Amino acid sequence: MRLKMCSIHVKDPAAAHEFYTGTLGFESLMAMPEQNLFIVKDPAASGAGAVGLLLEPSDNPIGAAYMNGLHDAGMPAIVLGVPDVRAEFERLTAKGVMFQGEPSEGPGGTSVVLDDGCGNFVQLHQD
Repeated sequence: MRLKMCSIHVKDPAAAHEFYTGTLGFESLMAMPEQNLFIVKDPAASGAGAVGLLLEPSDNPIGAAYMNGLHDAGMPAIVLGVPDVRAEFERLTAKGVMFQGEPSEGPGGTSVVLDDGCGNFVQLHQD
């Protein structure tokens, strides 16, 4: 077994697609605007090993409650691994991305949390 796809609830899938591809650097795996369906993938993954991230519309009350609950609590909805948190922080800050604070180091590595502007906080983590 392997992970094929997971999802994150977003307020606006098209805007989330633009942010995740244009700002974070994901690649578009599928974009069907007429169905409000957008799936992105890690640019380093290829072929059958690519895991899709479905940018799920938050029009479902359960999904919206989950997304809003995490956001209100300041908790990240997903964690993305990056080779250099500080470099990503600088790159994304220059693009206008908002962060909860500066990168911090802990026993598990270095991390920082950003706001995707689509209803979620996203943690960047470096081992």
